[in-house]
Amino acid sequence: MQNGYYQAAGAMVTQLNRLDVISNNLANVNTAGFKQKDVVISDFERLIKQTGDDLPIANHTKQGASYLNRQINKVPNISEHYTDFSVGGIKKTGNPLDLALKNSDLFFAVKGRDGEMKFTQNGAFALDENGFLITKDGDKVLSSNYFNDPENDGILLSEDPNIVFDENGSVYINGAYSNSLFIAKPEDLRDMKKLGDNLYTIDDIKKIQQVDNSGKVVQNALMSSNVNPINQMTSLIETHRLVEMYQKVMTTHMDELNNDAINKLANTK
Repeated sequence: MQNGYYQAAGAMVTQLNRLDVISNNLANVNTAGFKQKDVVISDFERLIKQTGDDLPIANHTKQGASYLNRQINKVPNISEHYTDFSVGGIKKTGNPLDLALKNSDLFFAVKGRDGEMKFTQNGAFALDENGFLITKDGDKVLSSNYFNDPENDGILLSEDPNIVFDENGSVYINGAYSNSLFIAKPEDLRDMKKLGDNLYTIDDIKKIQQVDNSGKVVQNALMSSNVNPINQMTSLIETHRLVEMYQKVMTTHMDELNNDAINKLANTK
């Protein structure tokens, strides 16, 4: 295989994968609490150096030399996906069940459809048919008493218009204390794994701290997406142009260079 062709093909695949990430960000510009994703692109040689100890064969052997094709070391690859947890703007809605968090490292705790604890920064809540506070996707919002009494984990409210959430997530109905939200804070944001539907999970629940006095809850408001549509559109155009460029390089290799080589070989005396 022609090395230049392979390198252009690998680079184009990398940009197409980046295009998927950018498209998903743009699709969620208006999704409350959404955090944009991005990628880190590096060359294949750097990836091999980082994971050299995990190779099935030693680098200095003949088999290792075959495994590490030196001709493809500079092919761009996506080495890492990461989530930008910077805080989006706070948008007033007037809905008493809409809640926003003013810190990037705070999350609402919910019970996912699989019964496991999940986390979200999308505070667009509603009430189910039994009067429990839920997300728009039907996940039950957990109370601060979850670890002590997992069986009674929800927040039971009513259609009463006099529902007040204070800055710490405590719930008052007609002035009387009712319950409190489970406000979660991970030890390290990098431990939060994105699941989709604006939900996150963590491998070790012990790395989650329950915050009782955060002072960061805002009622009648939602945290906006932190996606910058102008930056993302610029990245979209840039990625699209790179895909076109790599496609032209591949076409040049397969058509012009091959034809030139065949013609010259045919004329060799």
